[in-house]
Amino acid sequence: MRAILTVEIAHNMGVVLLKPGRELMQLFGYGRVLIEMPPKAMAHLPLGKIPDARQPLVEDIVLDTFFSDERVIQAAGGMTSLESWLFRSVHHCQWPHTDYHHNEKVTMRHSPGAMLLCWSCDNKLRDQSTEQLEAIALQNVKAWVIDAVLSKLGFNSDRELSLAELCWWAVYTGVSEAIGETMARRALNFKPDPILSVYRETDLEPSVQATSELAKRTAYFQQQKEQEQVRGKPVVVLVVDPESPQTFFSRPKRIRWENPGYLKWVKTQPCEGCGSSADDPHHLIGHGQGGMGTKSHDSFAIPLCRKCHDELHRDQREFERKHGSQLVMLKNTLDRAFALGVLA
Repeated sequence: MRAILTVEIAHNMGVVLLKPGRELMQLFGYGRVLIEMPPKAMAHLPLGKIPDARQPLVEDIVLDTFFSDERVIQAAGGMTSLESWLFRSVHHCQWPHTDYHHNEKVTMRHSPGAMLLCWSCDNKLRDQSTEQLEAIALQNVKAWVIDAVLSKLGFNSDRELSLAELCWWAVYTGVSEAIGETMARRALNFKPDPILSVYRETDLEPSVQATSELAKRTAYFQQQKEQEQVRGKPVVVLVVDPESPQTFFSRPKRIRWENPGYLKWVKTQPCEGCGSSADDPHHLIGHGQGGMGTKSHDSFAIPLCRKCHDELHRDQREFERKHGSQLVMLKNTLDRAFALGVLA
């Protein structure tokens, strides 16, 4: 909460007197307050509490489709969170077309969101669907989503939310697909296409869709997010069976262990040969592995770049003399996989 107050100064005593009134007394309940000069933009405001920042995005009808998207509503907290917000933020019945309002308040869901009504209006309007009810529900959803976004970004209601910040929240929460073409063009500062009454062939210029450009620019972020999720849980869960049936056979048939998920992780690691980015999961050869029709298990994979991989298959002995034994490389790879929780 912020306020503009008139200051009375007792110069001889070095004391400043303020008269906030009962509504603003809670400003002083924490023992410390921040004092600063009001900016020019607030010169027209009357004395008393400063209203919350005006949110132009609420009034932008171009964004209605985005705010009413079910994915956006779920990302902001869902309908239950919206109803709780209504009880905290709205203190009157939102249906103005009646003279009588009961003192008990309830929420009524109406596409695309919900609204706060008194008990009497709820009984009258329940199961009805009108454009006026939809407009009220939509305004509530827009104000609630903006409030949720500000909170998620670490801001309060004193800040005016920008379109770029709203789009960043959509990308961060995984609902960037709800961003429409017009919204994306504005967020990326694309120049609007000129609207001509008559088009000549020379007036037609190829253009890139803003939504596809936005998807391209956020691909790296999504990749990093997926890698964080992979780090948080194992790629492969190993199950140990000390009494496997094959162990009791005199001549058991060998089963090759395969796991594409583990190989995908191996490719993301640095090359064991030169340290650059790996391109291939190389399966161990030599040392009793990799003979004709006996490709080694996927667990015996080593990350190598394309150059080192070709060099190894061209001359295994020369490669190991130059870069070290494959067995040491395999030990390093497995040690890292277990230490990072990739194998668990």
